[in-house]
Amino acid sequence: MGDRLSGKVAVVTGASSGIGAATALALAQEGAAVCLAARRTDRLREVEEEILAKGGRALAVPTDVTDQEEVEGMVAASREALGPTDILVNNAGVMLLSPLEQVRVEDWDRMVDVNLKGVLYGIAAVLPGMIERGSGHIVNVGSVAGRRPFPAGSVYSATKFAVRALTAGLQLELSAHHGIRVTDVQPGVVATELTEHIPDQAVRDAFAERTAEWRPLEAEDVAQAVLYAVTAPDRVNVNEVLIRPTDQPN
Repeated sequence: MGDRLSGKVAVVTGASSGIGAATALALAQEGAAVCLAARRTDRLREVEEEILAKGGRALAVPTDVTDQEEVEGMVAASREALGPTDILVNNAGVMLLSPLEQVRVEDWDRMVDVNLKGVLYGIAAVLPGMIERGSGHIVNVGSVAGRRPFPAGSVYSATKFAVRALTAGLQLELSAHHGIRVTDVQPGVVATELTEHIPDQAVRDAFAERTAEWRPLEAEDVAQAVLYAVTAPDRVNVNEVLIRPTDQPN
C-alpha cells in the first residue's frame, strides 16, 4: 500500500466494474478510504472485499446516480463512516448508441440522466462541504466523444460534451476561489462492459468490427490517469487528461 492519499476520503460512482472499480482499487492502494457507489450490489461488495483484503478502507453503498436522494444518502453514509469527501470521481455512465433516425427517446433520456444528471447530483452532494473546508477534488470521467461526435453516438457525445463544459465551468468558479481542483478524464476506447449497453445490434457489431484490430485501453490505464491528477501537488490542477489507445486513429 502507498500513502500518497493517506487520510483522504474518495467517493467513486460506477464502482462495481470497469474504470470505476479499477479507480477505487488504485485510490485505496494509495491510502484513500473509498466509498463505492453503483447499482449492482453483489459486484460492489466484491470490490469492497478486495480492498479490505488488501488492508484498505472501503464502504459499499448501492446507489442509483439518477436518484438525487440516493446520491445524497450515499455521500452522507460515506461521511458518517469514513469522513468528509475529499475526492469525488463521477464515473458512472452508459453508452446507448443508435442512429438518431430511430428516435430512441427512452435511451436518450437514460444517457442524459446517468451521464449528465448523475454527475450533477454527485457534485451537489459533495460541493457544500468542499467549499466549507476550502479544498477538494472533483474528477469527471468524460470521453474522447466529448471532443467529437460520431455516427450513432450523437446523444452520447452530447452528454460528454456537456460534461466537458461543466468541468471547465467548475474549474473557473471553484479552483481559484475555493481551492477545489477539477479534472475531466477523457478516455478513448476501453475494454469494459460499456459496449454491452449498445441496444442496436447492427451498431454494436459495427463498433466491434471497427475496433477489432485495436489494442484498447485497460480500465487500469484510466485509473492511473485519475491517480495522476489527484496525487499532483495542491498547487497543480490537472484540468484535462485525454487518453487514447495507441492504435485508435481518431
